[in-house]
Amino acid sequence: MNRLLASYANGMDRVSVFIGQSCSVLFFACIAVSAIEVVMRYGFDRPTVWSTELAMTLCASAWVLAVGYVTERNRHISITMVETLVSPTVWRVFRLIQMLIASGAILILSLALWEPAVKAVTRMEHSGTALNSIQPAYLKALIVAGCALYLLQLLANIIRWFQRTEGELDGGH
Repeated sequence: MNRLLASYANGMDRVSVFIGQSCSVLFFACIAVSAIEVVMRYGFDRPTVWSTELAMTLCASAWVLAVGYVTERNRHISITMVETLVSPTVWRVFRLIQMLIASGAILILSLALWEPAVKAVTRMEHSGTALNSIQPAYLKALIVAGCALYLLQLLANIIRWFQRTEGELDGGH
């Protein structure tokens, strides 16, 4: 059973790292879209109707999808002062408590977001902007997917905690 759980944790780590590193392309695309908008607006006096919405969607997508990577690397923002005040054993217990609380919170968030995401995708909600893209439907569904990635990676981290196979954990600073 331990080997099966370790295999899951290793596999989930690889998925999270792949997705997280792949998201860097979305940030570069956002930079390109923003640069095109600047040239079109100030160079040709022809601003686009799509660039702001697209840049926002690209950045939001990267941010939501990278949550598993951030969790796998233990790079969330944390209060590191507490770590310096308590023993390594107590800090290890605090990390488990944090992962369990995060798992519960994300599970509740996922359940709360499920129905609105299904409605948004079923009705194919549009943004109502000049571009009138399907951004609301896309992002609502993507947030649910991001929650799933976060939960799956938290489970992998909890498995590693119990098996004492965590890598270097130096907080979110």
